[in-house]
Amino acid sequence: MFLKKKAKRQLEAYQSELLATHYAEVDNMYQQMRGWRHDYKNHIQVMKAYLALSDYQALERYLNELDEELSSVELVLKTGNKMADAILNSKISLAKSKGITIIGDANIPYSLVISEIDFCVLLGNLFDNAIEASLDLPEEKRLIRFYMELKGSQFYLSMTNFTAMKKQAKWFGRFQTTKGENRGLGLLRIDQTVAQLNGYLNRNSEDGAFTTEVLIPQEKNFKYI
Repeated sequence: MFLKKKAKRQLEAYQSELLATHYAEVDNMYQQMRGWRHDYKNHIQVMKAYLALSDYQALERYLNELDEELSSVELVLKTGNKMADAILNSKISLAKSKGITIIGDANIPYSLVISEIDFCVLLGNLFDNAIEASLDLPEEKRLIRFYMELKGSQFYLSMTNFTAMKKQAKWFGRFQTTKGENRGLGLLRIDQTVAQLNGYLNRNSEDGAFTTEVLIPQEKNFKYI
């Protein structure tokens, strides 16, 4: 009983920390975007001044600097779902800052049965684990692929990260993490969230790649048999 309570407290603490981290990442991204928009008029005035002076080299240099700055804060992916956009773009920005290439596609309806908290826990953990595993590779080989869409009444999510590890074997039907405690808790939270939503989860390990697939029914009373 004591061990169960301790594990529950650890899990709750980890979830609170995870949600705080994700929301901080999202807030930071939007703060940057709002800041850029706030300075928009100032940027226009500077460019007009260069144009009036016929200083085209300075104008070109300023435009290039603005383009580089904006590309680091703009929404690089728009799925149709605001929560998904917030999480995905914050994680893509984080991955790029660590030299990880992201290839993905997502088309999600505005409203999902999944709550924002569950969605944050599921998608955030999947991305964090993929990012962590990618860091074991040299920068030129770091790659994460993801795909999301609504298939009929099922929300489908697939994420593959390329790793330095060989094909992993399952132990009692589960892959064992070789990383720290937080990653193990992250995997547990993914499993729990999918189970609570009556979903289906499949993990597959191959040499140099690890894939997670998730199906979440969008009908509240649906259950897999």
